[in-house]
Amino acid sequence: MDGTTYKRCGCRDTNRKRLGQSCPKLRRGNGWNPNHGVWQYQIELPAAADGRRRPLRRGTYATQTEAQDILDKIRNALSVAKTDDPTDLTKTGDMIETAVQAEKPIPTPTEVRRRLHLGNIGEIPTVEAYLTSWLAGRKKLRKGTRRSYAGHITNHLIPHLGTIRLDRLRVSHLDAMFDAIDERNDLITTMRASREPANRDMVKGKRTIGPATMHRIRATLRAALNTAISRDGLIDTNPAKHVELPPAVRPKPLVWTDERVDAWKTTGTRPGKVMVWTPAQTGAFLDHAHAANDPYYALYHLIAYRGLRRGEACGLHWTDLDLTGQQMAIRWQITQHGWATALEAPKTDDSDAVVALDAATVDALTAHRARQRRYRLAAGPAWVHTGLVFTTPTGAALHPADVTDHFQFLVRQAGLPPVRLHDLRHGAATLALAAGVDMKVVQAMLRHSSITVTADTYTSVLPDLARTAAEKTAAIVPRRTTTVPIERRAAG
Repeated sequence: MDGTTYKRCGCRDTNRKRLGQSCPKLRRGNGWNPNHGVWQYQIELPAAADGRRRPLRRGTYATQTEAQDILDKIRNALSVAKTDDPTDLTKTGDMIETAVQAEKPIPTPTEVRRRLHLGNIGEIPTVEAYLTSWLAGRKKLRKGTRRSYAGHITNHLIPHLGTIRLDRLRVSHLDAMFDAIDERNDLITTMRASREPANRDMVKGKRTIGPATMHRIRATLRAALNTAISRDGLIDTNPAKHVELPPAVRPKPLVWTDERVDAWKTTGTRPGKVMVWTPAQTGAFLDHAHAANDPYYALYHLIAYRGLRRGEACGLHWTDLDLTGQQMAIRWQITQHGWATALEAPKTDDSDAVVALDAATVDALTAHRARQRRYRLAAGPAWVHTGLVFTTPTGAALHPADVTDHFQFLVRQAGLPPVRLHDLRHGAATLALAAGVDMKVVQAMLRHSSITVTADTYTSVLPDLARTAAEKTAAIVPRRTTTVPIERRAAG
């Protein structure tokens, strides 16, 4: 594990093979050529917990001194771990590997000693230091779970709790964090509802944190603190266990009935968090987008008819579509992390599935493909070959937040009661149920993990749909008089 420094360059031989350290230009006389190549270091870190070797090679340093300085810092950090303790060696290697990958400073011997808990027993790490170390040590996490933990830690736990020493963390600190999250939610909601475009722009791309996410943030902290108790002996109690949060109850969708629309027009208040359009309202929205020749029409049509999630629609590739066979495979989604986006696999194994397509949706996608071909011809060399179904006029991926913002613009333009873009997915279930489709088939279309999730979510819309169907049935019966009851005259 001593490591070494060396010089290399990017030159290639006549066969296009990199010369690396054997390039003749690297040396001049009996020494190194200061005008060619860069200095790097290499060292073998202790094996990972799963036995994986960890050779570390880094550097684009101008001088050997710079490369040697980093190598010395790594050696100093490794020297703290007990050579006869494989766990200490692995943990120290984890710290160094994490720091290098994140382009952060190499941990000092004091920091390593503190995080290994080898020094003064009273030298307890901060919440930030411990959570960072804890996550780095979780080697068997699924990619999605690790990203979720990292998001909770980076976006919420460290900003609100990071500077607090671990053994001084109290329930009151956690209460203050969740209160601050609630206040931020209120601000975002208020600004989104503002009539001023500047106010809406201030919160563009920002999301409110719902009760379910708050519970997951607490669960991440609780898991880390349990490890601090059981494995590391740093604390005796887990304050995350004693935080009270609102119940994470999945909100039930409500249909925009005529009565609710009238009340909303009068008060401006939505009757519920999750509102879905009636089939007629969904049709009015799609007709408006189609008449406007809107470039996102096919995307919104697909969500409204087949219940895709926003990210799944944005991540759909032409190779995932079989328009002749009227089906599509859901294999990708574009996820949003802050403002950055990434193309990833669907959220669960159940989400990765084949979904049938109706004839109207096939027609919409066929027309959209023709539009995209016109875009490609107009863009010429500037066209980006992403293979995505829904793109910008130059072929680049759509940003999910822009898709949402444009949807809200069209809703206001069409004069319809407000729904979220995700509510179009709920609306797809409502359309299917209104058509008499079995709940099990709706579950398969939405790719829910169990029919219980589908039934619990959508049972609330059935009475509204049944009442609407009853009214329509009654309306087709010709009547000469109204059905208002007339009082009989008292017998005289």
